[in-house]
Amino acid sequence: MNRYLKLVHMEIHRFRWILIALMGITAICQSSGLIWTLKKAMAQLEEQKIQGADMRKYFDSVPDTLNFEWAMFSTQMWFILPILLCIAVLSLYVFFIWYRDWMGRHTFIYRLLMLPTARRNLFLAKITALLLFVFSIVAFQLIMLPVQELVLKLVVPVELRSESHIVDVININQALVELIPRQFEQFFYIYGLGTIVVLMFFTAILLERSYQRMGILYGILYLAGCALVVAAPLLYFGLDSSIIPLYPMEIYVLVLFLLSVVAAVSVWLGSRLLAKKITV
Repeated sequence: MNRYLKLVHMEIHRFRWILIALMGITAICQSSGLIWTLKKAMAQLEEQKIQGADMRKYFDSVPDTLNFEWAMFSTQMWFILPILLCIAVLSLYVFFIWYRDWMGRHTFIYRLLMLPTARRNLFLAKITALLLFVFSIVAFQLIMLPVQELVLKLVVPVELRSESHIVDVININQALVELIPRQFEQFFYIYGLGTIVVLMFFTAILLERSYQRMGILYGILYLAGCALVVAAPLLYFGLDSSIIPLYPMEIYVLVLFLLSVVAAVSVWLGSRLLAKKITV
C-alpha cells in the first residue's frame, strides 16, 4: 500500500504544473468573462436610464437588477471553453501518462517495472492519479463559485444587484450542470462511465506496447469488443423486445453488470500484461 501511494504521489508530482496551469486558465477566463459581462450590463443599464424607457427595446435583454444566476447564464461560453480545454488535456494525458514512460530518454518504464512492488500497482496508480486530477478540477470549480460571487458583489453596486441561490446558479449554466451533477445517478453516469472508458484505453495501450504493430489491431479490437458487449443489451432488447421481454430497469441493471465486467476485465488484463508480457 505504501509503494502504491508513492507511485500515485509520483504521478501527481509529474503533472502538477499542468494541473496548476489549467486551474489558472480556468480562473482567469471565467473571471474575465464575468467582469466583462457585468461591466457591459451596467453600461447598458446606465444608457437606458439616460435614454429613457422608450429606448429599452434597442438594448440587449438586461434585467433591472443583476444577480449571480443571470451572470452565470450570460457567461456560459466563458465557462465552457476552459472546461473543454481541461477535458481535452486530460483526454490526451490518458495516452501520454503511459507513452511518456516508454518514450523518455532513458525508457523510464523499465525502471518503474523493476521497483519492488506488484506491477498492478503501477496500473492502479495511474488511474488513481487521473481521477484525482479530474476531481481536483471539479473541486476547484466549486471553490471558484463563491469567489466569482464575491467578484459580482465588488463590481455591481448594491442598488443594482439581487440575491440568488447556489443551486439555481449551477442549474442555469450548462457547463456546471455537466461538471457538477446534482444526483448520484448522474454522477455515476458521467464519472463512472468515464473511468471505465479510461480503463479500457489503458488496457488497449498496454496491448499495443506488448505486441507492437499487431498490438494496435488487438487494442482496436479490444475497444470495439468492450463497446459491443456494453451496447448489446440496448441494441438487442431495444430493437426486438419480443424475444426475451425485459423491463427497462432490468436492461439498466444488465448494462451496469456488463460495465462492471468490462472494468474488471480491463484491470485484470492490463495488470497481467504488465506482469507477464512486458519484460525488462
